[in-house]
Amino acid sequence: MVDISTRLLKKRLKNPTILTSGILGISSSTLLRVANSGAGAVTTKSIGPRRREGHKNPVVVETPCGLLNAIGLSCPPLGESIEELKDLVKKSRVPVIASIYGRNVEEFVEVAEKISRVKPDFLELNVSCPNIEGKPFGVNAEISARITEMVKDSTDISVIVKLTPNVSDIAEIAKAVEGAGADAISAINSCSGMAINIETSRPILANKFGGLSGPAIKPIAVRCVYEIYEDVDIPIIGIGGIQSGRDAIEMMMAGASAVGIGTAVMNHGIEIFTRICSEIEKFM
Repeated sequence: MVDISTRLLKKRLKNPTILTSGILGISSSTLLRVANSGAGAVTTKSIGPRRREGHKNPVVVETPCGLLNAIGLSCPPLGESIEELKDLVKKSRVPVIASIYGRNVEEFVEVAEKISRVKPDFLELNVSCPNIEGKPFGVNAEISARITEMVKDSTDISVIVKLTPNVSDIAEIAKAVEGAGADAISAINSCSGMAINIETSRPILANKFGGLSGPAIKPIAVRCVYEIYEDVDIPIIGIGGIQSGRDAIEMMMAGASAVGIGTAVMNHGIEIFTRICSEIEKFM
């Protein structure tokens, strides 16, 4: 049997596939099903400092090559998220990545400190989320670095920073967060997009704009991972449009140490992890 295990910092993953953030929420029971279905690691939906409602419906649009979503950073109260995470960390047989967000640096630090007490294997900073003014932190290298530095100073958990592709130079952002102490990078988050109903002449999503994920963004993701790999010395989790073992191998050839699976789970179910791993083994 081919060994497809990989190392992500101090943790060994039995295989390079990781459930990405936002796909299956924060429920411990749901994430444990994924952990037991073949995933090498699981990531929670982004956890914030307080209860937050998502955007109004409709929040998802199917496109020919992916999904356009504007679910929003909805989450239960922090205490509820921590209880679910505590159960997940206790029972999971694979590494757990806790994704977090905040509307400012202080909120990122607040959530990081409280989540760290539960001892997930990694923290993932969702700097693609909007700040109080409605602009994503991740488009600004200086702010992204500041968040990274402050969170690193507040925790002993390894920190992964998730980057947005909606920038002119993603490698610049990657270098900035590496310099601020990031232990790893995950890339990419979804690409900004929009869909219009030509019968009503109105945007389909209630939020007007959404994040495009799925096969349509894979070439963008591969390019971003390659550019980041050329400029940093920390591990990269490659995310974006991975639907098969060949897709995963392509992403790793671009420089990723592991790959995130998201939209494919929605399209094919949690069995996708076993299938992708089997295809990787056959290729090897």
